Amino acid sequence: MNKKTKDTIVGYLFLAPALLLFLVFIAEPVVASVILSFTKYNVITPYQFIGLDNFRQFFEDDRLGLVYWNTFKFMLILTPLHVIMGLLLALAVQRKIAKGWKYFYRTVFYFPVLATSAAVAVAWSFIYNKDFGIMNYFLSLFGIEAIPWMQSPNWVYLAVAVYSFWKFIGNAFLYYFIGLQNIPETLYEAAEIDGADKVQRFFNITLPMLSPMLFFVLVTTLIGTTQIFDEPYLITGGGPGDASRSVNMYIYEIAFQHHEMGFASTVSISLFLGILSITALQFAFSKKWVSYDQE
Repeated sequence: MNKKTKDTIVGYLFLAPALLLFLVFIAEPVVASVILSFTKYNVITPYQFIGLDNFRQFFEDDRLGLVYWNTFKFMLILTPLHVIMGLLLALAVQRKIAKGWKYFYRTVFYFPVLATSAAVAVAWSFIYNKDFGIMNYFLSLFGIEAIPWMQSPNWVYLAVAVYSFWKFIGNAFLYYFIGLQNIPETLYEAAEIDGADKVQRFFNITLPMLSPMLFFVLVTTLIGTTQIFDEPYLITGGGPGDASRSVNMYIYEIAFQHHEMGFASTVSISLFLGILSITALQFAFSKKWVSYDQE
């Protein structure tokens, strides 16, 4: 056995655990979803092949249009919030401040990500309570009437956005902060000698050097917000009515409350194709603004 063959075998052995996890937890469920989308299956009884009936039901379901619109609104609200505010927080912490304060701010911003979603959601439900919630208490100090955060379709998105910002902004912040740490300080020093101000240094050095990380955060955030489940499920329960119900919540309802696994698989495939299309467009346009040349 020659050295090249041995290296190939060793390489595959190192890849084997990851490949096994991929096959068991990603590839197999995807294939199963495609198969189930052509069946009627409720877990209890054997599946029954029904052809394209689930796809016909997909286009006839009145609630699907609403939950897709809700998901689209979540994406429009939460993506800029996380992408832009995460960058601003990282830039603020990256400033020339004492190292101890940098560790403190990094911990403060990232700690909510580590907290259990269900536990903190209970606390936020009390914060948003219309009658005795602390949010409305502080608003009342300024003469503002109590806001029905979780009961009004007009306020529910703001309630979810604030919770999502507090809980998950640490992810975007940390990625940006790592990216900023890797930008050579000599570039800023040279630009300052040439007379560039802070705005010019930001647009001509920081953004181009940070563009790969910015692209990564944008892609992962769009995927995450399109798959949103925890925030509306734990804070509003999808209400009032279906006002904040996302596609993922609807899939959960169809599959585990109505036990229509076949139709749930059909909806999940539509969501997968939508996310795939959005991601493909992002990669296509990334060539125009993402710079991987760090020389």
